[in-house]
Amino acid sequence: MSQIKTQRMGRLLAAGTKDKIDEVIDALATLNALHFIEYDGSDEGFNLGTPKDESEMVGKRLTKLRSAASIVDYNGPKSPVAAEKVRSELDGALSDAVDVLLEKSTRLDTVENSLSSLREEESIMGLLSSIDLDVELLSGYSTLNTFVGTISGGSSDIESQIIDAGIEGLFFQGTINGSKVVAVFVKSERSNDIQSILNQSGFQAINIPEGITGNPKKLIEEIKSEINKLSSEQSSIVKDIESWSDEFGSSLACGLELLEREHDILTAPVKIAVSEHAFFIDGWIELSRSEEVQHALNNYCQYSEVTPFKVEPGGGGHGHSDHHHHQEMPPIAFQSRTLSKPMELLTNAVGRPAYGRIDPTLFMFVTYPIFFGMMLGDMAYGIVTISLGAFVYSKARSNEMMHLGGKFLIYIGLGTLIFGYIYAEFAGWEIFLYEKLTYADGSYMKDSSGHYMYSENISPVAFLANLYPFDLDHGYGPFVELGYGINLAFPFHRVGTHLEDLIVLTIYVGFFHIIFGKLIGFRDVLFYGTDHGHVGLAAAFFEHGAWIVLLIGGFMFTYGFLGPDEFDYLLQPGAAIAISAVVMLIWTLYNYHGIPIAVSLILAPIEAIGMMPSVISYVRLFAVGIVGVKIAETGNKLWEPMMEAELYLVPIFFIGWLSVQIFAWVLGVFSPNIHAARLHFVEWMRQYYDSSGEAFEPFGFRSHFVEVE
Repeated sequence: MSQIKTQRMGRLLAAGTKDKIDEVIDALATLNALHFIEYDGSDEGFNLGTPKDESEMVGKRLTKLRSAASIVDYNGPKSPVAAEKVRSELDGALSDAVDVLLEKSTRLDTVENSLSSLREEESIMGLLSSIDLDVELLSGYSTLNTFVGTISGGSSDIESQIIDAGIEGLFFQGTINGSKVVAVFVKSERSNDIQSILNQSGFQAINIPEGITGNPKKLIEEIKSEINKLSSEQSSIVKDIESWSDEFGSSLACGLELLEREHDILTAPVKIAVSEHAFFIDGWIELSRSEEVQHALNNYCQYSEVTPFKVEPGGGGHGHSDHHHHQEMPPIAFQSRTLSKPMELLTNAVGRPAYGRIDPTLFMFVTYPIFFGMMLGDMAYGIVTISLGAFVYSKARSNEMMHLGGKFLIYIGLGTLIFGYIYAEFAGWEIFLYEKLTYADGSYMKDSSGHYMYSENISPVAFLANLYPFDLDHGYGPFVELGYGINLAFPFHRVGTHLEDLIVLTIYVGFFHIIFGKLIGFRDVLFYGTDHGHVGLAAAFFEHGAWIVLLIGGFMFTYGFLGPDEFDYLLQPGAAIAISAVVMLIWTLYNYHGIPIAVSLILAPIEAIGMMPSVISYVRLFAVGIVGVKIAETGNKLWEPMMEAELYLVPIFFIGWLSVQIFAWVLGVFSPNIHAARLHFVEWMRQYYDSSGEAFEPFGFRSHFVEVE
């Protein structure tokens, strides 16, 4: 059961003589086990340590490599490289290559800025060419105001208004590519009148470039020539950068990793308290590694101690609530995992659990693929999703995020494949598809026993029926009634006979999933308490047990009301249990949350009713999947016409069918993920989860591309 809890942590305190601080830091870096509590300088006689002199030089080199990394796309080597080889490259070829890359990048920025300016000028010159005036004549007058721009109204209307207003001046107009361009020259004292006339026609001024002279048409030719020249240079630089990435990309990845290691070590003293003759280290370690860490430090420290951390019941979490907590909490380290590790992506997305609380990762390893599979549930889409996951995983190399992401896709793909098999669906088709045989008058044929007679399996994917080695009656196999409206069948035809059964099942899934969350919350409050400082059996019962009582009472009342007549007897006890739960919630709000009794009397019934939407929210497990099936079915309607179409139309029908299938799959990957995440993060986790945990980030080497020395 250790997988449902995070690692136990211990507080490490270590001290030694100042001349040993470098050896201690090297040992800690090799161990990769200590989460530093950085010294704040508050103790008399101790100061913050100072980084090594070399840190400034290493920092500059690291900054330069990071700049290079921001320019190119690169991949690290397939296997770790010796540190000495990386250092040799850093001091030689890689350093020179990075300088060349940064120069090319700077030149590329200059070229791109020039191209942007030239294209803007080309656009302006194109507009000005319609009025056939040299550029220098359009501005620069001391007693005249010039108005050059585009209008949306008619140019003849502007000219007539100028004449009617008795304004003396010059008026030029032209049209190019549907844009109407005007240029008006008037004395400065009449500029306001002209501005008013132009504004009525939607005038938009053109910014005349400064320092440019000549005819716009000739200038356009010169600008185009310069654009072609710079575009050619731009393409050449881009190719050079791509070639650089191919040649030096792996060296860059190794150099970055090695310099980051060295920089962390050289600047580590700033996290440590030092006096004139001694140092003092404070931090968190995984308790399982305490002996290993202490043994490694014994050679350099005169004193080291690891104190197992114990949560003070009712002491709260990591200080993320509105209540004051006196206990400093340790960071959260996950248990070592293999199969369920990809689900840590989900846990990290919502935040790590508070120390001592249940870690939901293992539970989501089970429920998340089930929820996803219930929604998408198609063998073809499952195979495609698994293939995508396998592809991502194969390309991951040392990228842990891609490793986990690839496995995650494989897991949800397996859920989709399994439920697709249960639903007997493939690419939106039902694997078992039969039609009732009819006589000429339209009446149904029956055999001697009075049973309907059916055609052969007419599904386009009927060959997949061989995957079901059971005695099926036209696609129907074992059927079990478990009572209380729960019906199970195999295959389970969710878009046909068992549609209502699926709706009922999703409500039961929500009911039990939420109760499970409340049970976890009950355990957490029982042992560790709430943010309000309450702990123990009574607090656990009122904080979470009352909700479980409410859910059970609500179920009994609902089933007695909506179920078969023989269950009417559940109505009254169900109502009584639910009402008693509401009374308990009133007491919970008043006694455990400090809410005035008058407000609690109103708020508790509202919160109790609010539990119903949480349970009903799980109906999305049915609804989202049905929508996806119908989209795929729409595309599948192209299949039969394609089979009967002329040969030249077959590719068109096939591309149309494939496009709909791809859309259905892409939507099927994103939408069920969103809804599965919501059911876990919102409906389930809010029943118990405290996401205030701080991630455990040990100081030390993380070898991806460079061997640890």
